[in-house]
Amino acid sequence: MNGGGSVEAAEAVAEASAPVGAPLQLEWKFAQVFGERTAGEEVQEGTARSMARSRWSAVLFIDVDIISAIEFDRTGDHLATGDRGGRVVLFERTDTRDHGGNRRDLERMDFPINRHPEFRYKTEFQSHEPEFDYLKSLEIEEKINKIKWCQSANGALFLLSTNDKTIKFWKVQEKKVKKICDMNVDPAKAAGNGPLAVPGMSTSSKTYTANGGCLDKTLGLGNFPPGGASSLHLPVMTSIETSLVPRCRRIYAHAHDYHINSISNNSDGETFISADDLRINLWNLEISNQSFNIVDVKPANMEDLTEVITSAEFHPTHCNILAYSSSRGSIRLVDMRQSALCDSHTKLFEEQEVPGSRSFFTEIIASISDIKFAKDGRYILSRDYMTLKLWDINMDSGPVSTFQVHEYLRPKLCDLYENDSIFDKFECCLSGDGLRVATGSYSNLFRVFGCTDGSTEATTLEASKNPMRRQVQTPTRPSRSLGTLSRGFRRGADTSGADTNGNAFDFTTKLLHLAWHPTENSLACAASNSLYMYYA
Repeated sequence: MNGGGSVEAAEAVAEASAPVGAPLQLEWKFAQVFGERTAGEEVQEGTARSMARSRWSAVLFIDVDIISAIEFDRTGDHLATGDRGGRVVLFERTDTRDHGGNRRDLERMDFPINRHPEFRYKTEFQSHEPEFDYLKSLEIEEKINKIKWCQSANGALFLLSTNDKTIKFWKVQEKKVKKICDMNVDPAKAAGNGPLAVPGMSTSSKTYTANGGCLDKTLGLGNFPPGGASSLHLPVMTSIETSLVPRCRRIYAHAHDYHINSISNNSDGETFISADDLRINLWNLEISNQSFNIVDVKPANMEDLTEVITSAEFHPTHCNILAYSSSRGSIRLVDMRQSALCDSHTKLFEEQEVPGSRSFFTEIIASISDIKFAKDGRYILSRDYMTLKLWDINMDSGPVSTFQVHEYLRPKLCDLYENDSIFDKFECCLSGDGLRVATGSYSNLFRVFGCTDGSTEATTLEASKNPMRRQVQTPTRPSRSLGTLSRGFRRGADTSGADTNGNAFDFTTKLLHLAWHPTENSLACAASNSLYMYYA
C-alpha cells in the first residue's frame, strides 16, 4: 500500500499532465449514508422498516425498501427517493449558509462552498398501493418508477410520482398542530368517563322532572366558583408543534395500456409528459381526467413492432421540444409545433453499426435505458448497457463522446443474458456545469467521466463509506473511436474483471439509480435500500 507521500506525488503528476484548460480530476469523498445495514444483518422476510424522524435508521429491510427512484429538486435543497413499496421519502438540506442579505446579494458575493452538503430526513408518505386490474387479470405493483419535482409555491413542495400505471401529484406543506389548553374543566376528569367538573363547584346529581326540567339548583347561574364569575375564562388555542402534511392533489390514471417508464416536467410549469412502451401523453397539471397523445409508435399489426420507447424527457428551456429514446439505440428529437401527433421527428440520433461487429447481443445492449438533457439543453446524455454517449443536438451524425462503463462484461454477455442481468436499466446524470457525467455499474460501483475536450477523467467509485477503495486502472489518454462517423472519443475503457485488490465483481448488486446535485459537485447514489451521498 502506498504511503501518503506517493499519493501526493501521483496527484501532482496527474495535475501536471492534464491538458491545458481541462478541469482537474475530482477527488470524491463520503458525506453521509441513510439506511445502511451493519455487518451481520440479514434480509428477513416480513421485517418492517423503522424510520426515525432525524434520519433513516440502519435496520433490517425487505424487498419493498429497495430504492427505485431518486431525484434532486431544482435548487438542490431537497431530495426525494421512491422505493418498491410505493413510498416516497423526502430529505432536506441542513448545511445552508447564513451570510445575511437577500439572494441576489449572495449570488454577487459568490461565497465558496466550505462544507459538504448535509441532508436530514424530512418526511415520508405512501404514494402508491398495490392494485389489481380485473379486466386484464394484471397485478399492478406499487413500485415507484419515477419522481419529478414541480415548482414550489407558498412554502409548499410539489412533486409527481408514478408507478406502472398511475401518476400522482403531491403537495407537502408544513401545518401547525394546535391544542386547546387552559380550560375551565378538570382535565383529569375530562380525559376519563367521569362527569366534567369545574374546580370549586359541586358535581352533585341533578333531579329531572317529567317535562325535562331540572330541580337541582347546584349549577344555577348564581352558583359560581369561589373566585366568582371573573374566574371563568375562554379556552386558549396554542401551537404545540409543526408537522409536514402530504396530500395527493390529483391522480392521473387510465391513460396508459403499457408500463410507464418516464415522466418529465415542461419548462412552462404547466404541463408534463408521461411515456410508456408505445405512447407518450401530454398532461396539464391542473387537469387529471384528460391527456393528449403526442407520440404513438404502435403499429397496426403488433407483429410488425420493431422497437419500443424506453425514456422521454422535455427540453430544459424550450417548452415545445422533447426527446425520446428507443430500444434500438436511437434518440428522436420532436417539435410539438409541427403537428398535434408528433410521429415524425425533427432529428434522429443514432450511431452507425461497425461492419462485422454484429452479434446476437447487439440489439439488446444497444437499447437505451435513460436519457438526460444537459442544463443548457445543448447536449443529450444517453445510457445503454455498455456505454454512456454524449450527443450534440446540432450534430446528428453520431455521438461526440462515448464512455465505456464496464467493458470487462463483454465476454460475459452470454451469462448475463441467462440470468437476465443484460436487461438491467441503468440511469445516467450530468453535472450542473456540464463538465462531467456519471452512471452506475455492478458491485455497487459507479463511474464519473470528464466530458470536456482533452479530459481524461474516468473515475470508478464504490457506494460505501470509502468510495475510493476499489479504484480501477483507467487509460491515461483518450483513444479514437473505431468505426464511427461522429469524430467522438471512447474513454474510460475498463477491461479487468476484478478490482485492484483482486476481488471479483458481484453482478447481483447493482447501482441503477443516481442523481447529480444541480449546482454542486455532489452525488446521491441508491445502492439497494441505502442512500449514499458524496461530494468533491
